[in-house]
Amino acid sequence: MNSWLNLNSPTLPLPCSVKMRRFRYKAKDTSGKLVSGEVEARDIEAAARLVRSRNLFIISINPVSVISFSLLNKIKNHVSGGDIANYTRQLATMINAGLPLTESLLILRTQSKGNLQNVSSQVLADVEEGEPLSKAMSKHKVFSKTYIALIKSGEVGGVLDEVLVKLADNLEKQEEFKGKIKSAMIYPILIVVGMIGVGFVMLVFVVPRLTSLYDQFEAELPFSTKLIIALSNTMNQYWPLVLLAMGGVVYAFKLYKKTQKGGQKIDELVLKLPLIGSLQRGVLMAELTRTLSLMVSSGVSIVEGLSISSTVVGNRVVSDALEDSVKMVEKGFPVAFAFSKHPEAFPFILSQMVAVGEETGKMDEVLIKVSHVFEVESDRKVKALTSAVEPIILLVLGVGVAFLVISIIMPIYNLTTQV
Repeated sequence: MNSWLNLNSPTLPLPCSVKMRRFRYKAKDTSGKLVSGEVEARDIEAAARLVRSRNLFIISINPVSVISFSLLNKIKNHVSGGDIANYTRQLATMINAGLPLTESLLILRTQSKGNLQNVSSQVLADVEEGEPLSKAMSKHKVFSKTYIALIKSGEVGGVLDEVLVKLADNLEKQEEFKGKIKSAMIYPILIVVGMIGVGFVMLVFVVPRLTSLYDQFEAELPFSTKLIIALSNTMNQYWPLVLLAMGGVVYAFKLYKKTQKGGQKIDELVLKLPLIGSLQRGVLMAELTRTLSLMVSSGVSIVEGLSISSTVVGNRVVSDALEDSVKMVEKGFPVAFAFSKHPEAFPFILSQMVAVGEETGKMDEVLIKVSHVFEVESDRKVKALTSAVEPIILLVLGVGVAFLVISIIMPIYNLTTQV
């Protein structure tokens, strides 16, 4: 009997790939000892059958009520890229050490937490029922299409251990690269958020107090002061409408972005933005070439690799270019030629290097080298962007402070000089 079905454990998970409910039970074993715990099952009948199958006599069994806090649950059950990278590294280590797949998945289930533990439990159950690992994982959104394709190629080629090591290396490198980008952007974002916070405090708490002072002296106010007072009055009197309008704008933007035309236009605009556009393109190309290199070296065909990449890449301009490239390659055109037909998506260096890879038959090696080039270039652009943003933010901050001084402090100074 598997240890994860031990009746001494507080919870008995039911191997199943469908959504489960929890049931709390009280029962007696064959010796008359009272046993209590929880099981996971589709319904109460299935839960009762599961308890009885362990030679227990049921006294009571009831569903466990769950209070739903959707946002909190999403945060709690979120599976990050780092979690998947660690999961893959641990699985690769155990498989390469000679442990059977089911035993490796069992250990991962006990070590995982939150939603990843539930996923691990269901993957283990499906594998124990005879399903391939790739099919078991394909039922869960936490594993990308690229991930599933690589696992499948490892199973077909009998080199799952090697593929898992390469996949773990790739995911760790991807997370490290994303971490560098995020770290470099933290300071500018904090400054911008701080500026917005200070402006909000001034408009809601400070300006209304000064307005009463201006009214007492019936002072003639400059246009800038009147503008700030008008903004302050709007925020204080109509703040629900202001928040509603802001939420409506954000919601409308999201709806527009979900449409084919809207998403295309927004992604085109992002790639054309100064500094940010070139950085976004570099990050996309670094991830694309690294993933393609991994898939090609693992036995995935270039056509399938391009097709999978088109569904997971985070920009519709690049996605559409990849889809068109797949059609051209299927017709017999070289990959480099297909890439060269989409300069809006692929830099010239990519088609050049891919041509070299096709001629030498070392596409995976060439792609990983190109990926390194894009990573180094993106890292340099991040530093340049940070260096450029800091003085711009300071300049905007200085202008804002000067505007507030002129609009708020100067009228007070004029009043004191007139007295």
